[in-house]
Amino acid sequence: MRPEADAVAQTKRGVAILGVFVADLAFRAGRMPAMGETIFGSGFKLGPGGKGSNQSVAAARVGADVTFISKLGADDFARIARDTWAREGINARVAEVADQPTGAAFIFVDDKTGDNAIIVVAGAADTIGPADVDAAADAIRDAAVFITQLEQPAATALRGLEIARAAGVVTVLNPAPAAPVDDAIYALCDYVTPNEHEATVMTGVPVTSVDDARKAGDVFLRKGAGAALVTLGAAGALLHTPGESVLVPAFKAGPVVETTGAGDAFNGGFAAALARGASPKDAVRFGCAVAGISVTRKGTAPSMPSLAEVEALLAASG
Repeated sequence: MRPEADAVAQTKRGVAILGVFVADLAFRAGRMPAMGETIFGSGFKLGPGGKGSNQSVAAARVGADVTFISKLGADDFARIARDTWAREGINARVAEVADQPTGAAFIFVDDKTGDNAIIVVAGAADTIGPADVDAAADAIRDAAVFITQLEQPAATALRGLEIARAAGVVTVLNPAPAAPVDDAIYALCDYVTPNEHEATVMTGVPVTSVDDARKAGDVFLRKGAGAALVTLGAAGALLHTPGESVLVPAFKAGPVVETTGAGDAFNGGFAAALARGASPKDAVRFGCAVAGISVTRKGTAPSMPSLAEVEALLAASG
């Protein structure tokens, strides 16, 4: 992270998030069906999702002032989105377009392990362009932290990062889903927050251990990122900077039920903690606690914990 960013961020407030809302259609079963095969599942749920929207809910529930920037279709799924944001107190800078559907995601959840596989169709949010980000530039400039992902076009994420960097806002790129991006984007990032798979795709370093994560982190630093923050599931999260490399352990808050929203829980919690002035290491620990609680519950946005729950877990773990 830039040394000056921390001081500047404390003159600003809250978290601005650029990203996607999709309606999550989650199916639970013992395995994925083979092509041409039909199997019975054990459960189904329709609810709010999308990485940007999930991160917004996570950050809002732990006390951050959140502005979410996106696009929706004019349909029933859009009503789910707006109801969610209103309930969570999220300021939505979101346009509706008549000729595109609101995004949707098919989520397979293994009912034995809680692991997941996902297909996302961004729908209207795939039409978010740099001009749409410019229209919400004031929200980005006023925030303490700006976070975006790669579910919307990379050029749109780049524009958001440019606006935030020019305003001295702390910048976070969650490179999910993993996709090639121009190296110029990394120079705009105080933090890059991939999981093991995303780090592997983005750097070419197979990440199967903490040492591998450090090697991948070095690649991100060489590309220009201020810090690499590689999430490692049950192992925790590695904060890798030019000056230190620290593994922050994961929190076990109970039996794992579903891991689908864990990365979004971590990123939303991490951004919220940074926005209120936590040190990077403490913000990582806070994000790990948010994620640790989220995996004990079904769903993505609905699984995000409250600030009181996170503080209780942190206190209990010393």
